Amino acid sequence: MTIERRRFRILGVVQGVGFRPFVYGLARSHGLGGFVLNDGAGVVVEAEGEPAALDAFGAALRRDAPSLARVEAITTETRPACGETEFTIEASTATGRSALIPADVATCDECLRELFDPTDRRYRYPFVNCTQCGPRFTIVRAVPYDRPNTTMAGFPLCPACRREYEDPADRRFHAEPVCCPVCGPCLSLPLEEAVELLRNGAVLAVKGLGGWHLACAADDDDAVSRLRARKHREDKPFALMTARPELLAETGEAERELLESRERPIVLLRRRVGAPVAPAVAPGSPWLGIMLPYTPLHHLLLADFGAALVMTSGNRSDEPIAFDDDDALERLGGIADAFLGHDRPIHRRCEDSVVRKVFPIRRSRGFAPGALGLPVPARRPILAAGAELKSTFCVARGPDAFLSPHLGDLDTDLAYAAFRTDIDLYLAMLDVDSETIAHDLHPEYLSTKWALEQDAELVGVQHHHAHAAACLAEHGERGPALALVFDGTGYGIDGTLWGGELLRCDLAGFERLAHLEPVPLPGGAGAIREPWRMAAVHLERAGLPVPWERWAAVRQALGVNAPLSSGMGRLFDAAAALLGLRDEVTFEGQAAIELELLAGDTDAAPYEWSFGDGTSLIARLHEDRAAGRPAAEIAAAFHETIAAASAAACAEAGDPGAVVLSGGTFQNLRLLDSTRRRLEALGFRVLAHRLVPPNDGGISYGQAVIAAASSS
Repeated sequence: MTIERRRFRILGVVQGVGFRPFVYGLARSHGLGGFVLNDGAGVVVEAEGEPAALDAFGAALRRDAPSLARVEAITTETRPACGETEFTIEASTATGRSALIPADVATCDECLRELFDPTDRRYRYPFVNCTQCGPRFTIVRAVPYDRPNTTMAGFPLCPACRREYEDPADRRFHAEPVCCPVCGPCLSLPLEEAVELLRNGAVLAVKGLGGWHLACAADDDDAVSRLRARKHREDKPFALMTARPELLAETGEAERELLESRERPIVLLRRRVGAPVAPAVAPGSPWLGIMLPYTPLHHLLLADFGAALVMTSGNRSDEPIAFDDDDALERLGGIADAFLGHDRPIHRRCEDSVVRKVFPIRRSRGFAPGALGLPVPARRPILAAGAELKSTFCVARGPDAFLSPHLGDLDTDLAYAAFRTDIDLYLAMLDVDSETIAHDLHPEYLSTKWALEQDAELVGVQHHHAHAAACLAEHGERGPALALVFDGTGYGIDGTLWGGELLRCDLAGFERLAHLEPVPLPGGAGAIREPWRMAAVHLERAGLPVPWERWAAVRQALGVNAPLSSGMGRLFDAAAALLGLRDEVTFEGQAAIELELLAGDTDAAPYEWSFGDGTSLIARLHEDRAAGRPAAEIAAAFHETIAAASAAACAEAGDPGAVVLSGGTFQNLRLLDSTRRRLEALGFRVLAHRLVPPNDGGISYGQAVIAAASSS
């Protein structure tokens, strides 16, 4: 009988996903001897036995891998047989530091059954987990992924947990965060006290996986209003956590699938009529951001409270989420009435992800640090610094790009400090140096200023080219393609602010084919905060009366502080203000969101308008408004006009056959769906986002893609 020994090197997301126990069981089932271990690069296996058994074993390593694993590569080499007949899991080695860390995973069904089983030793224990669920990314300090390299290092296993950890037949076999009430973390406040506080209208700070939340009763308008006032968040909707989403919102099969996915994102859903939700949760909006509980503590809290909770990021508006306990006590002390924490440290901040229909608005917990593909592999490590708003950064290594969790807007000292700290953590996690740094062209972005201070090769990337490249890359394409890139602001190569763009591009470069006519932003950033100013500019340019008395004073800024902008977001702002929706905004995109809500499903034909002159379109809206046409019809006609004119501009530009839709304005589902439908009717293949946000949260990925292609 012939006996062989083979060494398998497995790369990918293969640590923290139950891969070693899987290999152990697989080897035993094929009658093989040898060992499996983690090292700094992935998983190493040496297996010995009959050649046919080794062939079957090697094929199953990829085919039957655990559901949480992502096997990227397996290499095999022959080793001398040594007569080994037993198979073991050996201690990890620290060779290299390139192993990929998995994302955090929502509590699995088996752990939930234990959590609510009075006969189980982990009954109502808020930190139950196993090889298929629980914290990963947010607790890992270093690789290989072993308990001593996580924030669970300070919790030695008790004898009962040790037996589970070492038992090949147990689902906690080598589950690194395994623990129980005897040996694991503890809550800082009895759960019954926390629930009573919530019932009495308190705001409760709750420690989650990647940071702290602020919670209160979702149906208590006074409590929600107090939270708004303390958090300095005037209008932006709060997220909700509930175990019964169907009571609050319309949930079809697709929505349930998103809600119940192992990532457990916040999903934007249409509010159910009569839903027990306080008006202050999402003022004036028919949409609710809803997520299911994803930690054992969340499940216990909701089960005991018996109703939905507001569950919003633990921060003041525009600040990064608090994840360090001392920082949380300091920053949230004036907001929360009490703290429901615990003594398991969080090593990396990671906000909740947000998904709308088919694309992410915020890609964070549950998705990060999962790798995205690069159409052209990076020849050396690249760090892409991203934009200013909805900040993320991205590290490219070989064929993979690692997009950071959402950081927020880089316009506060805390956010900028978080940006720098998290970059260091990511580079250490991936064991790379930032040899090349890609950055936006805007000279005032803090991410750009940071990049220019670094000792590295610099690659400047135009904002809208980065948007288009991100969308191309997530579809695995290099171009050429046409790209409609619509957003509020992005620095152009001519020094003006772009944002209503038709490009012809590939990963190497772009040509600007058409754009909205630039108009001045009176008062600069003031025109973004006060959309009426944009309406006033267009009305004056059209020779029409301006109804705002403040215009006489504000228009003086036209000669002092009025940068030119071709931003589509600003055109939406002007339309919203003209229709009486909002003169001032308290969060980015608010006026455009309300314009989309006003349009709803109202039928309306597009105006006759050629892509470019926004002033003439605003004049048409003014004419209809003066004639008494319903505002909803005008809003719908505006959307259809932008979609129809954009499709016609692509047809005029001609082939290359594919059209990319990117930029924050394409978070508008009515605009996205109408533009897609019209382009497809013209024979174009439409590429829209599905893996990274269309907003500036995807910019860093696009920068990394372009930098990698430029170095090939």
